[in-house]
Amino acid sequence: MKKHIILLFTALTLGFTSCNEFLDRPSLTTMDDGNYWTSESNLRLFANGFYSNYFVGYNSAWGVDYAPLRGYYFSDDFTSAGKQSGFETQAPVSRASTSETAAWLTTYAGPTWNFAWVRKSNLFKERIQTMTEKKILTDEASKHWTAVARFFRGYEYSRLVSVFGNIQYYDKVVGDSELDLLYKDRDNRDLVMDAVYDDFVYAMANMRVSDGDKQYLNRYIAAGFISRFMLFEGTWQKYHLNNTAKAKKYLELAASAAEYVMNSGQFSFTSDFRSLFGSFNLSGNKEVIMYRHYDAALGVTHHVASYSNLTESQAPAPNLALAKSFICRDGNPYQSSTLQNADKLDIKSMVATRDPRFEATFWDAPMKESSTLLYACKFIDRVGVTYYGKGYPAQYGSNTNTNGYPVMRLAEVALNWIEAKAELATMGGSPVTQADLDKSINAIRNRPLDATAIAKGVTKTAPMQIASVPNDPARDPDVPALIWEIRRERRMEFVFEHTRLMDIKRWKKINYMSGAQNPDILLGPWVNFPVEYTEWLIPAKVNKLKVRKADGTIVTYTGSNAADMVGYYIPENISDRDVFTDRVYLAPIGNTQISEYQGKGFTLTQTPGWN
Repeated sequence: MKKHIILLFTALTLGFTSCNEFLDRPSLTTMDDGNYWTSESNLRLFANGFYSNYFVGYNSAWGVDYAPLRGYYFSDDFTSAGKQSGFETQAPVSRASTSETAAWLTTYAGPTWNFAWVRKSNLFKERIQTMTEKKILTDEASKHWTAVARFFRGYEYSRLVSVFGNIQYYDKVVGDSELDLLYKDRDNRDLVMDAVYDDFVYAMANMRVSDGDKQYLNRYIAAGFISRFMLFEGTWQKYHLNNTAKAKKYLELAASAAEYVMNSGQFSFTSDFRSLFGSFNLSGNKEVIMYRHYDAALGVTHHVASYSNLTESQAPAPNLALAKSFICRDGNPYQSSTLQNADKLDIKSMVATRDPRFEATFWDAPMKESSTLLYACKFIDRVGVTYYGKGYPAQYGSNTNTNGYPVMRLAEVALNWIEAKAELATMGGSPVTQADLDKSINAIRNRPLDATAIAKGVTKTAPMQIASVPNDPARDPDVPALIWEIRRERRMEFVFEHTRLMDIKRWKKINYMSGAQNPDILLGPWVNFPVEYTEWLIPAKVNKLKVRKADGTIVTYTGSNAADMVGYYIPENISDRDVFTDRVYLAPIGNTQISEYQGKGFTLTQTPGWN
């Protein structure tokens, strides 16, 4: 049963209640803050309460926050019919919460203005210290659990800083009477992230390598997340703040944390790509460092697979810009590939010529269920899609899906590592070597293929060679070729996962979200309607169905020009999102919160650009 507690991330709610109404006699059965902190097993149970907030997986039931596909859809990779969803245009009336629910802000992919989890991690750390002083914990146990508490605090602050930038830093539980702390202004992000850095260094030095069940938080799991957050902050410092010293500090920790996992010998690329997301049991998958398990018998299910089953609609859906980014199997961008039909951007040709992750991520024909006609079926196994047009078993329909999710996997760690090394090389660090590429990008490309992909003629992508890194004609001139290709690898690897919006934010490339500057985000793939999709050459689509020719000419279906309906599909009623500025890199706080500070005689500073 212990295994299911951790794998299903059952949240702990402690009933720390008052005894006053019971004649001030201490309860013998209800846990409260006075009698809970008595054993290491209770610490583990309390730590489990963090899991549903930080290791969300596919979320649960109809939940979408921090969930792939259903939550992470706001980026330059995805497009809807109609007007594109936009960024905030003004500071909200209020933006605050004290809930421990894993709620977030969709267009920032992070938490709202909420210090509940900061307080919880600080309380955890302080109670561990008290238990240590009382000799309840050994020195080793004290260091491990302190590392766990500090890791969660660093995790929360990393997310808060990614959303708001400057944020109040608290390293202790603040009492109701400490108004100067409760109402202090925002601390500089450098102060906060230096404290996070210290938390992560402590976690790497003191967290247990194994805490029994491999699904309990351990040093390898923590290191994977540390590589993620330190990569984010290091590149933010480089591209937004031009602070080379800080950038190097954080990137070096990102690289060392990732290398700790990669050199452990415990993880390897032995899984085909699709099995990482569609499997009902990830326990034996050597690429998976931590996963969330689902079990219908225990009432823990999700709905993400059902939105990958070809029947449920996808809006937003993958766009032409994303499709174009996939490398060809000879290791070159499509513009310079020597593969036959590499320059053709219809789905069938791309399945035949692109990196295997294209076939594993998308359905191999246009689908009306997608707003762009390119449908992502990444988060369901190969069997689930065969029920299209039939009734779906529970594991593939509604909110009763039970495939597991790789919360942290080796591919992310390897890509965090190689990017951190490449960035450090631009700041005086050692240059990236062929051995580095072989250990990261090329190891990922060498994943095994499943039977379905092999039957379609899919083959592995050629290794990247440091002596001949592709020179993509579409590369931004301010990005070195190697870093550009590392970024491409991330884009192919993490479609609809947690990374894309955060990546373009930390690289200072939010302009990719503008259709005016990046017109391919407003298009679907090339479709030959008379051959591939005659279902839409019907009266109902007259004056609605449109394609764009290679020369930019737009053709609208009239009912009598079916033969001419060949080109890039234009989603119905498509229009660009509203104009935005660089202020959208960081979120504003609520005007109500600013007023509350003023009412107490304190000042709360608004996020720059949002006054």
